[in-house]
Amino acid sequence: MDLTIEALKNNHIKNKFNCGYPMLDNYIQKQAKQDIRRDLSACFVLTGNNKLVVGYYTLSANSISRGDFPQEIAQKLPPSYLDLPTILLGRLAVDKNFKGNGYGELILIDALNRCVEISHNLGTLAIVVDPIDEKAEAFYSKYGFILIPDTGKMFIPIKTIENSK
Repeated sequence: MDLTIEALKNNHIKNKFNCGYPMLDNYIQKQAKQDIRRDLSACFVLTGNNKLVVGYYTLSANSISRGDFPQEIAQKLPPSYLDLPTILLGRLAVDKNFKGNGYGELILIDALNRCVEISHNLGTLAIVVDPIDEKAEAFYSKYGFILIPDTGKMFIPIKTIENSK
């Protein structure tokens, strides 16, 4: 199956998407298009020629309190920045029928690369995720995301991604 990652469109088949997390299933099936129309997020889907959604992720503008970042990063920045600009990788999911094929990694890498491109035109320090559970936290840790203490969120600096290329 030839797969591509593209912005969510009306012709994508999303009503059959089932990743095993009702919150993530419901989002792609019912809420994603509304959020796009309201400029709250962008949604990208992994799909084949049949337009069935295999996986997806969302991106939106975000900020994190300076106090939430590790001291070694925060101390390098001007103290006038109380909130630090980030990109939120809000959701990332793969349909259960396609798990185990590396599609989660594929869409994560696409999201990270897209965020690096965005950072060339918009000041942003890092990408932030809010893992749904410990399994998701382990997934993101594998790719260099760092836990933000007391928040449950994780981040990876844009510079880390750029330096890994």
